[in-house]
Amino acid sequence: MTVAANTIAEDDAIRSTRFRKEREDGWKRLDTLVTTAEKRGVQGMSYEDTLALASLYRQAMNSLSVARAISMDRALLRYLEALCARAYLVVYAPQESVTGVLGRLFTHGIPQAARRSGTALFIGFLAMMLGAFTGYMLYLQDPAWFFTFVPGGLADGRTPSASTEYLRRTLFDTSTRSSEALGLFASYLFSHNTQVAILTFALGIFVTLPSFILTYYNGLILGAFFAMFAQAGLGYELLGWLSIHGVTELSAICVACAGGAQMGLAVLLPGNRTRRAALRDRGRDAVKLMILAGLMLIVAAFVEGFLRQLVQSTELRLVIGWGLGLMWLAWLLLSGRDGPRS
Repeated sequence: MTVAANTIAEDDAIRSTRFRKEREDGWKRLDTLVTTAEKRGVQGMSYEDTLALASLYRQAMNSLSVARAISMDRALLRYLEALCARAYLVVYAPQESVTGVLGRLFTHGIPQAARRSGTALFIGFLAMMLGAFTGYMLYLQDPAWFFTFVPGGLADGRTPSASTEYLRRTLFDTSTRSSEALGLFASYLFSHNTQVAILTFALGIFVTLPSFILTYYNGLILGAFFAMFAQAGLGYELLGWLSIHGVTELSAICVACAGGAQMGLAVLLPGNRTRRAALRDRGRDAVKLMILAGLMLIVAAFVEGFLRQLVQSTELRLVIGWGLGLMWLAWLLLSGRDGPRS
């Protein structure tokens, strides 16, 4: 039995050696092509190399099938399995760089998600506008409402008892603004607004209502502030002061609310799908809306921390603020219409 076993083992070794020798050149060539494709992508290969890659991949798969059928040695099987797996990923897996993925996200993914989220965006902007209207009207009835809506730290001395001259100085005075102070101010604003947007987004899964309320509350603050400055005869100046950054910043909060609303609507109105399936589908758009909100907050923090303090003309503030708003709108409405759904 021992002699017979040794003879079988020797025959297997001879068969494996002959099998490898007949096909090894093709495997080495495939390994070289796969390595090149892994480093540079298929797009960086010549037409001839691409054809050779596909052909050699099929040959390697045939070799693997034969090797399994005739029980080749394990080392050879492991080598062929690893080579074929790498070649499969190169031939069939999506060949897209990180730059390509990000480019597709911004040219197609986010704009298409925004256009699919009309109802959710309506909820977000409605919450902000209703809050601003309510805050404005309540302040006109009783200025004491200002202290109910506006935190003391946010007011920073801008209260109903402040003089018109003091309120004007808060809109235009730059005497204490050094470059370092502006940088710290921008960092603080970005951190604060990002926390608000994340909270607004995260609470949306609870049937949308918490996101709506938080956005509505931001509107109450805005309305009370505007009513106070309007009574002091500074409504137009405050509009410019707010517009340069607020068109982007407040829109970002509304977009974050819309992202949360997308998840809430999936739970509340799943349609013919299960709630899990609805959440999975709407969740993709919700995440893209949150990315959009984060991008807008970055821009708003820069504008609020620097440009708003450096630009002292109300008219120029209005042009910059609403100009940015039109740019956001044009991007979201026009981009990605010529490609597949992302």
